[in-house]
Amino acid sequence: MAKAFACLRVSGKGQLRGDGFERQRLACQTYARGNDIRIVREFSERAVPGATELDNRPALMELLEALASNSVHVVLIERLDRLARDLLIQETIIGDMAKRGFQVISASEPDLLANDPSRKLMRQIFGAIAEYEKNILVAKLRGARERKRARGERCEGPLPFGRDVHEQEVLGRMRQLRAQGVTLAQVAEQANVEGPRTRFNRRWHTTSVHRPLRRVTLPAK
Repeated sequence: MAKAFACLRVSGKGQLRGDGFERQRLACQTYARGNDIRIVREFSERAVPGATELDNRPALMELLEALASNSVHVVLIERLDRLARDLLIQETIIGDMAKRGFQVISASEPDLLANDPSRKLMRQIFGAIAEYEKNILVAKLRGARERKRARGERCEGPLPFGRDVHEQEVLGRMRQLRAQGVTLAQVAEQANVEGPRTRFNRRWHTTSVHRPLRRVTLPAK
């Protein structure tokens, strides 16, 4: 049974609470089961746009380093646009992995990564379409934000921490510690011990504790 790494990616912070990761994970697992492959590790890129250069994709860089130091030579992705939505970046990643003897498999488009001119042409056409769709979406969102600003309306970004019951409980514990005279640094340290981590699965620090605590308490949804 071949071993593989699974590579998952969602583009924006707002997608972290959706089913993007679960959908991609299920696609990779289904393909693996049907092709005698065992996924031994998962690498997740959280809120990483598909046009981001390699140097700014730490999870992908970690995956490449793991490939170089393990007996794993296969990388599973749900679709090619999860690898990158920029055609040049997509082909650079695929070409670099191929040179090192690694294989990228798209669970939804396995034939597109075959090493022949026709398949490469089709892959690049689909990559160009994905890049075009991304650029159109970016332009639409930019236009919508500009129209909102022109009307004097607030452009909605990520919701402030504390919008649901679970986050309210975390904030309540932090406020309790502060009321006892505990410093922000000590609150962060205690939060890291007790858990859970921040909304984006990072460790708590003084600044990440200070921001939600200084806001007025928000009603839970």
